[in-house]
Amino acid sequence: MLPLADSELVVHGRWPAAVQAGRLLRGLGARSEAGPADAVALSSGDVSVTAGPTTAEQDWADSGARSLTGRVGGPRLSPAGAPASLARGAGLAWELLTAADGRPLPVDGASVLGQRAASGGLRGGGVVSAGGSTRLLQAADGWWALNLARAADVELVPALVGHPVGADAWESVESWSRVQRRREVAARAVELGLAFGIPGSRPSPPQPWNIAVEAGPAHRSQARPLVVNLGALWAGPLCASLLRQAGAAVADVESDTRPDSVRHHDLAFYQALHAGNELVRLDFRSDSGRRALRDLLMSADVVIEASRPRALRQLGVAREQLPAGGPRVWVQITGHGAEQPNRIGFGDDAAVEGGLIAVDERGPVFAGDAIADPLTGLVAGLAAYACLRQPGRAVVQVSLSGVAAYAAGVPECARC
Repeated sequence: MLPLADSELVVHGRWPAAVQAGRLLRGLGARSEAGPADAVALSSGDVSVTAGPTTAEQDWADSGARSLTGRVGGPRLSPAGAPASLARGAGLAWELLTAADGRPLPVDGASVLGQRAASGGLRGGGVVSAGGSTRLLQAADGWWALNLARAADVELVPALVGHPVGADAWESVESWSRVQRRREVAARAVELGLAFGIPGSRPSPPQPWNIAVEAGPAHRSQARPLVVNLGALWAGPLCASLLRQAGAAVADVESDTRPDSVRHHDLAFYQALHAGNELVRLDFRSDSGRRALRDLLMSADVVIEASRPRALRQLGVAREQLPAGGPRVWVQITGHGAEQPNRIGFGDDAAVEGGLIAVDERGPVFAGDAIADPLTGLVAGLAAYACLRQPGRAVVQVSLSGVAAYAAGVPECARC
């Protein structure tokens, strides 16, 4: 049973973002259908969301991601699927659900895609990601992407290529890559724990999430639901930010030895995501720190995790390790889903894995900036809110590459 299974019929407009909103709500269990040509964006019973019709191309331009997509000095490009229409549709669906609860919260999901680039002054570089840490590389049998996001990743380059490297690690990676097959590249990257993506190797899923709802007696949340966010970077904090806007209290949990790197790289962007949240720093190496974390999770209505499953298991606070009566909604954000639980992923490389790229006559280029991150945060927030509105408990699983593949696989009939 999905969280909106007992909801009224949702009627949506016939333009891309409205169609995407209808698809998302249908994926949450609602009944939805296209309305007449002059239908408002979304309506359900006496609740409606009105917005001006837009095209998929307009959504992409409005998002700010179009200006980041294409080679330096070349034309701007559109990606596979309709990611900006999906993002805008998620915002429309969010507004409908919050309006049904008496507190409509408009969110322009499309503009979220360009938020980090606008804050940090980032520019697209074709085969170099806007953030600069990921590159599209040629192997002997096609393209792939490698992300060297952390200093520790750069230190692993000699192990990746099999010999010492000079000052320019990327030069060594590019030379090595040209004589490797992508299967060999992938095996080596997995072994070393590096983030990578093979274009389009993740098939488009029927929904951007997997939701397991456990039936049970009605459970009354706290007057102000508590969200405990264990995620850093973008997707997890964005999910938490949406729930905070809907009235939840949010506690951001950090290890005192590994703070969120966004705070140091782009303070304005960090503050936009975390404004109004409580910051809780804990020493996960100590018994007292782990106990405090466990107690905090048990008091939460929603938990958002965005790390490899083994990280929480090592702390003894994975969902299955907590006693009954814990969080109502548990959101698991991963790089590549339950099938590859220990493989890491970030926004750019996961987007490549899902086929969410643009292509010109010379080959693929990155689409937008770490685009799998904000898309995942938007749909995770929507799903978590829908689950929180219902009795019982739910586990929401979303992966960066899965959401990217969903966005890249938008059928043509939903784009126009």
